[in-house]
Amino acid sequence: MTKQKTTVGRDAFRSQWGFRLACVGSAVGMGNIWLFPARVSRYGGATFLIPYVLFVVLIASTGVIGEMAFGRATGGGPVVAFGAAARRRTGQRRWGEALGLVPVVGSLALAIGYSVVVGWLLKYAVGAFTGAVLANEGVAGFDAYFSAAASAWGNTGWQVAAMVVTMLVMAFGIGGGIEKVNKILMPVFFILFLVLAIYIAGLPGAAEGYRYIFVLRPKELLDPMVWVYALGQAFFSLSIAGNGTLIYGSYLSRRERLWIKAARASCSSSCPICSRPCPAARLS
Repeated sequence: MTKQKTTVGRDAFRSQWGFRLACVGSAVGMGNIWLFPARVSRYGGATFLIPYVLFVVLIASTGVIGEMAFGRATGGGPVVAFGAAARRRTGQRRWGEALGLVPVVGSLALAIGYSVVVGWLLKYAVGAFTGAVLANEGVAGFDAYFSAAASAWGNTGWQVAAMVVTMLVMAFGIGGGIEKVNKILMPVFFILFLVLAIYIAGLPGAAEGYRYIFVLRPKELLDPMVWVYALGQAFFSLSIAGNGTLIYGSYLSRRERLWIKAARASCSSSCPICSRPCPAARLS
């Protein structure tokens, strides 16, 4: 059975806007919301942003597009994609499929931790509407509220509820589930951050914080750790070397054009996976 026949009837994204929002939703996570502010604060504010932006552009224009092209060329996730690559290279799929299990297992391990965090978020979201969160007074009150959630069995119900909601979204597929949910939640996400930014601007000491973030200190660029952590943060920000980009790429239509020429360069004039003309090679 050819690869074309096995992909007939496979779900797909229904709009470019939905695909972009889904990719952003896949990339933006704890690494951006929790880790990024700490990295910027620790390694020089605006100084940190210079190597960070450089690495983001470099990785996005090579690795991210490469993973997306890889997924689209094979029409499957990591196991299918690496298996197809191994078959093309050596005639044997099994060792490639075994290699493809590595990011799958890694993502599963990460998902265990993420499910706990999503449970916390669900509890805080409900608590924000009911007033349970804001009823706490001072740092000690909020610390006690979080400690109760992070204690043994304190988050179990919320975690299970979050996982059930996630499975329901996935049950509706790519277009009817993930894409539709991202079209709603991602704009809400950015609106919340805009409201938060406006709120922070009026807090005491905000001016000093903005000055630290936006004033460049060139000498700090000589610190190698600034570059090391900026590179690590760029990997977190783009979710490179995981499953998300490759899997989302596998749902792209063959008619869609990949933006960067790196995808065409990696494919040459024909796809090394499929042994037939590759859409990435037709980029203008």
